[in-house]
Amino acid sequence: MRISRKIGRLLPTRAATGAAAVSLTLGTAFAEPTESAREAVLFEFTGKYCLECHDANAQKGDRSFEEFELPLGTLDALITADEIIDQVTLKEMPPKKSKAQPSDDERLALVRVLRESIDDTRGKFESTGGRTVMRRLSNREYENTLVTLFGRRVDTLGLTLDFPKENTSRNMDNIGDKLVTSGFLLDQYFHAAQRLVEARLGKAAMEPKSWHFTKNFRQYEELTGAHEAVFHNEFLALYEQPNTDTRQGGYGHIEDFLEGVPESGLYDIEVNAQAMHRDTHYDSAIFGIDFSEPFQLAVVPGDATRGHIHYPQSIEPILGRAIVPDEKPEWLKFRVWLEAGQTPRFIFPNGPYESRASVITINQRYKKEFDPKTFKDGVSRAHILREGELPHIKIGEIKVRGPLPEPGGSKEEIAVFGAGGFREDKAVEQLLAFAGRAYRRPLTDDDRGLIRKIHAKRLAEKAPPRQAALDTVKMILCSPSFLYLSEITPEEERRLHPFDLASRLSYALWAGPPDEQLMEDAQSGSLIEREQLEKQTRRLLADERSEEFVNAFLDSWLNLRELGAAPPPRPSNRDYYAEDLPASMKQEARLFFRHLLDENGPVTDFIDADYTYVDKKLAKLYGLPEKDSLRLADGFQRVSLEKNRNQRGGLLGMAGVLTVSANGVETSPVTRGVWVLENILGTDRPPPPSVVPAIENDVTGATTIRQRLARHREDKNCHECHRKIDPLGFGLETFDPVGRWRSLYPKPKNDKPAQKVDASGELPSGETWADFAGFRKVLRDTREDLFVKGLIRSLLTHATGRHLERFDDYEVEEILARVKADHLGLQTLVVEVIGSEIFRSR
Repeated sequence: MRISRKIGRLLPTRAATGAAAVSLTLGTAFAEPTESAREAVLFEFTGKYCLECHDANAQKGDRSFEEFELPLGTLDALITADEIIDQVTLKEMPPKKSKAQPSDDERLALVRVLRESIDDTRGKFESTGGRTVMRRLSNREYENTLVTLFGRRVDTLGLTLDFPKENTSRNMDNIGDKLVTSGFLLDQYFHAAQRLVEARLGKAAMEPKSWHFTKNFRQYEELTGAHEAVFHNEFLALYEQPNTDTRQGGYGHIEDFLEGVPESGLYDIEVNAQAMHRDTHYDSAIFGIDFSEPFQLAVVPGDATRGHIHYPQSIEPILGRAIVPDEKPEWLKFRVWLEAGQTPRFIFPNGPYESRASVITINQRYKKEFDPKTFKDGVSRAHILREGELPHIKIGEIKVRGPLPEPGGSKEEIAVFGAGGFREDKAVEQLLAFAGRAYRRPLTDDDRGLIRKIHAKRLAEKAPPRQAALDTVKMILCSPSFLYLSEITPEEERRLHPFDLASRLSYALWAGPPDEQLMEDAQSGSLIEREQLEKQTRRLLADERSEEFVNAFLDSWLNLRELGAAPPPRPSNRDYYAEDLPASMKQEARLFFRHLLDENGPVTDFIDADYTYVDKKLAKLYGLPEKDSLRLADGFQRVSLEKNRNQRGGLLGMAGVLTVSANGVETSPVTRGVWVLENILGTDRPPPPSVVPAIENDVTGATTIRQRLARHREDKNCHECHRKIDPLGFGLETFDPVGRWRSLYPKPKNDKPAQKVDASGELPSGETWADFAGFRKVLRDTREDLFVKGLIRSLLTHATGRHLERFDDYEVEEILARVKADHLGLQTLVVEVIGSEIFRSR
C-alpha cells in the first residue's frame, strides 16, 4: 500500500499535520514502540518532508518512498532505512533550500523507529552469501610466504616480475573473486618454483673465488669520451641519482664482470671510494641536492642479459648502503646476496638530480673559469672533470669474493630440510615436514600419498636422490594447497576451524604464513577461544612482521599503492624526484598508523592531530622548523604541529594522501572530494548519470574552479552528487598536487594575476568552514561515527578478503560500540575486528 493511502489510515485525521499530530506520533513512538506507532512516525515525516521530491513521479536521486513501509520486509527496504537514517542524522535531507524543515525531535523520533525496525530484522534475513571465496595468495603474500619457507629474501630473483598485475577491487588487492588464476599465471608459478629451488638449493658447491678490478671502468654514452680522456677508464664515477630522465652516470658497473657471479650466494664486496667536490663553489641549485649531507653509495644487482647495464632494471633492490668519505679514498665493505649471473652495480642515492642538465648549466654559467682551448659547451664534461668542481663519487678499485660458506649450511637448506640439511635416508620425512609448513595445515593421506608418489617417480627415472627431493619441493610449491588459502573447515559449517583461522589471522596481520606458536594453538584447538585469539592477535601485532599489515592496509585503504602512478611534471616538481618524496610520503602515513596501533591511540587522530612523523625531506616540503635541524641520518622523527595546525594535522594534511588524490598536474575538488567521501567517510559515491556534462576547462584564469563547478551543479543531473562531493574537495584546495601548502593558484598563461585559493565550504547538512583547519574540525565533530565505521569495514574487508554486505552491518555497529567504550583506540579496533564473527566465519 502506498504511503499516501497509509497516512490517512494510520493518523487520527488526514488534516492532522500540525503540532498536535507531531506530538501524538512522537509521544506514541517514545512511549510504546508498536508497529502502528512506528508507521505513524514514518508516514508523518515522509508525508511532510520527503514525498514532494521522492514520490513515484519525482524520484529525485532515483529514490521513491511511496512504497517504503514498516515492518521492513526486504533487504532493499533495509538498505533504504539505512540511507534515510544517514541522511536525516547528517541533516542532508530535507535539503537546506526546502522551506519545511523538521525539528530535532522529529528527526530523533524517525531515526529511533527506523533503528528499532532494523534491529527487529536481525535474523529475519539470511546473508546474501557474503563469505570469503577460496582465494589464492596475492603476489605480495606469495613472496612473503616464500621468504618464510626458505629463510632468505627472494626479491633478488624477481619471481613475480612477469606475473599478471593484480586486479584490485575498491583498492583492495586480496579480494577472493578478483584474484584470478589464469593459465598464464599457472605457468609462471611453475617457472618461479623452478628458478627458486634450483638457484637456492640446486647450486653446485664451490670454493670462494676472488676478483680485483683496478682498470677498464668503462662507462657509456656521454661519459665514454670524457672518461677515456681524463680518467683513462681507471676510475668509475657516479654523477647523479638513479632513474633520472637522461641517465648519464646514475649506475656504475664493472665492465670486466658483466658475466656476473658464478653461483647464487653471499659475496663480500669492497669498494675504494671518495666523495668529490661536495664543497663545490657552483650554485647548489644546479644539482637539486643538499650538500650538507654526506654522499651515499649503495649496491644493487645488475644483469647484462636483462637490459642496458647502465640503465634502471626491473630487479634492483638495494643490497647495502654506506657513507662515502670526503677527504681521501677509503675502503667501504658490503656483504650482499647475489644470484648467479648478477653483477654488482653502484648507485648514488642522494646524488644530483640530473647530470646532463647540471653539465649544460655549468658550461653556460661558469664558461669563463675554463681554459678556452679545451672548453666545449653543451653536454661536454671533460674540461669540467679536469679543471672544475663537478660533484661525484669516484671509485678506484673494487674487490669481490664469494660465494661465502655459511657455517651449518645455508639458510635455505636448513629452512627446507631442517638442521643438518638433506638426508637421503630421511628424504620423504623431510619432504612431508616441509609440505606441512607450506600447506599451513596437517597433511591428509592424499597429500602424503602424492608426495611419496612424485618422489618415487623421480627416483625411478634415475634422478639423483637430492634432485628427486628438489623436484618434489617444486611440486609442493605448485600445489593448490600452497597457492590457495584453501579451507579444511567442512562446507556446511560457517565458523572456521582452528587451522583455517590461524592462516586467516597470519595473512591478515603478517601477509605470510602462521609461525610455530600459532600452529600449536591451532593444533590444540585453543585458537578458536576468544581470549586466546585476542592474545595471539596482540602478539602478532607486536611482531615486526606486522609491518606487512601496516603497509598493505594503507596501500589499500588510502590507495597509497597508486602513489607515483600519476607523477607530476619534472620541471615544476624537481624536489619530488630529486629527493624521492613518494617514499617519504608513504613512510609518514605508515609511522603515524604504527604509532596509533602500538599505543592504542584514538583513531580520531587520523582526522585531526597535533603531531606527525617527518624526515628532513618532508620537513622541508611542509615548511616545518625541523627542516633546519634534521639530518638524513636522523630518519623520521615525531614532530609537533601545534604551531602549524592551520596547515597540517591528520591524514588530510599528509603529502601522500594529497598527492594520490590529485592527478599529478593539477588538483580537482571533485577528485579529492570523491577520495574523502570513499576513503575517509567510507561512503560509496553515487553512480553518475548516463550523460554527464563536462566540467569546462579554463586555462585563461577567467573563472575559478569553484565557479566552474557551481555552473556544473546547475545541471539537475549533476547537482545531487556534486553537492556532497565538491565541498569535501574544496576543503583541500590549499594544497597543490604534491601536498605543498599554497594560498594562490598557479599563474595563468596570460598577464592576469594568480587567483587566491578559497578552501571554504558547506556540507549539505549545513556545517560550514572557512579554511582547512575548520574543515578538519567539522569532520571530527560531525562525522566521527561515519569515519570509524568506514575504517572498521575497510579492516574487515582487508582481513577477510571479501567486501561486506548489508547483513554485516549489525556486527559493525557492535564493534563500533565496543571500540568507543575503549576511547576509540586503534589496537582495540583491530582486536575487535579479528575477534568478530565476520572474521572467524567463512
